[in-house]
Amino acid sequence: MRRFISALFALTILLGARCALADTAIAPGDVLDVQVFGETALSQQLTVAPDGSISLPLVGRLVVRGMSTTQASTLIAASLKRYVREPNVAVGIKTEAAYTVLVLGNVKAPGRYTIQPGGRLSDALAAAGGIGPTSGPLPVARVSVGDQIHEVSLEGLLRKGDVTSDVRLQNASAVYVPAPATIRVRVLGAVDHPGDVDVNEGDRLAIAVAKAGNSSSANADLNHIRVTRRAPGGPPTVTEVNLYHALQDGDLSSDLVLAPDDVIFIPETKKKVDGFGLLFGTIRRLVGLPF
Repeated sequence: MRRFISALFALTILLGARCALADTAIAPGDVLDVQVFGETALSQQLTVAPDGSISLPLVGRLVVRGMSTTQASTLIAASLKRYVREPNVAVGIKTEAAYTVLVLGNVKAPGRYTIQPGGRLSDALAAAGGIGPTSGPLPVARVSVGDQIHEVSLEGLLRKGDVTSDVRLQNASAVYVPAPATIRVRVLGAVDHPGDVDVNEGDRLAIAVAKAGNSSSANADLNHIRVTRRAPGGPPTVTEVNLYHALQDGDLSSDLVLAPDDVIFIPETKKKVDGFGLLFGTIRRLVGLPF
């Protein structure tokens, strides 16, 4: 009887909250409905902190970021075993935090954007101002959702109205819209693979750096990148770009749009590098390179 009542209790809680889908991970800012059967003092609504943790009476801080609600329930139950006999825990997502997504490539305003939970690819593209100038068919976008990369025909989605291809995004999803033409630039200095790099027309500095490799061992000084550009019939110009601030602030409008034959030099730093390994890894996956 106790087991039946516990199961009924858990089902009631999950129906009352906005229960997360099986592939939806708990994220900072989510409001969780945590219920412990028979323990009113331990049953409460908790907001996931920026570091991905929640704080519960008796057990203290538990990191739940990236977990499913089932995994979080199991973690909390295991942590309570010292204090509660056969704890039965149900976790539901009462309110999802807004999603932060990254949009790169041939869009009018690349950068980080906030969209509502359940938002889709079309919402992210709209937030970035839509597709940039292009002739002929629209390209195939690459979209990261969790560990998966989806290839989506924008011709089908935006011009033919194929809503089945409007991929549902998650928090920290990323979108890359390639331009039809490619250009070649050269990346030198503190990167894993210095040399010539092919990028799409309209791509920005961050994509070239990601393609050349920016692991932590590169010790790259992203605050003082120098880009040399040779204008036809004129002397070369050198532009210094603070890519670190552009990436940290999520304002990629300040990231330089590349031109053919640009020479990019990334100086080395002896300071400990607070890099963007995960971000550059995501960009590499989006453009079809290994992580």
